[in-house]
Amino acid sequence: MIDAVGQYIKYIQYERKFSDYTIREYSTDIELFAKFLAETCGNENGPLSASSKDVREWLVFLLEKQESKATIHRRVSSLKSFFKYHLRSGNVKKNPAQNILLPKKQQQLPNFLEEKQTENLFPLEIATDSYPVVRQNVIIMLFYLTGMRRAELINLKVSDINRQRKYLTVLGKRNKQRNIPLPDWFMQQLDIYTRLRMETFGNENNYLFLTDKGKPLYPKFVYLLVRASLQSVTTMTKRSPHTLRHTFATHLLNAGADLNAIKELLGHTSLAATQVYAHNNFEKLKQTYKHTHPRS
Repeated sequence: MIDAVGQYIKYIQYERKFSDYTIREYSTDIELFAKFLAETCGNENGPLSASSKDVREWLVFLLEKQESKATIHRRVSSLKSFFKYHLRSGNVKKNPAQNILLPKKQQQLPNFLEEKQTENLFPLEIATDSYPVVRQNVIIMLFYLTGMRRAELINLKVSDINRQRKYLTVLGKRNKQRNIPLPDWFMQQLDIYTRLRMETFGNENNYLFLTDKGKPLYPKFVYLLVRASLQSVTTMTKRSPHTLRHTFATHLLNAGADLNAIKELLGHTSLAATQVYAHNNFEKLKQTYKHTHPRS
């Protein structure tokens, strides 16, 4: 079992170039399935010996545990990918997760901030020489101005800033690069930050954003920083870097941006992933109509 899972993890890590987060999720899903096989089905031979019946029983088990439909879809998707790899490798003769019927997943519309709520997030000047304060403000601005993912921000290097042409080079999923333009006023804020960063930590580390000890940022650090910043402007339960990513895309769409342009800026591989913002926009339009039209 360990070898089969290990082979697959190496495949998605080094060949498919999945993110660290996705690798952890897929690995956890497959190990949970293997544990279910051993403890419930009495199958000690590992997931490669599983049948379609085993997968269906696991699905029932997950439903009885009242796991969310989105989580169940991801867990089964992890299994499908795992078996697909081993099918191509000749380690199994069929994919037992291939034709499993899944519960219908309710579409979750992205949470985002209203434009008025973002006004207090972005001071025109950062009148302080405190590195943590300046870093926090620049990070919040950057998330909203670019829509980048948390992992993308963490991995930004000083050398990714193109000051002459005023854009950032972002390394996204599957090592796909994209250039995101930045406004003049933010370039000035970024210059203030990078000077302060240099004065505080020197040139030893090329990562753009560092902790108070001069180390690269880590996911929980960024999550807590964003959550604390958004707490002053919204009562939403979900206050994460992805909230600002959704806000970026929604505000662009509201301002008339082309959906394909938003797709490129977000680093989506297909337009289907971007179209949820169009649906979000339509839902807002329906609510406006409902509350304002005299015959609605």
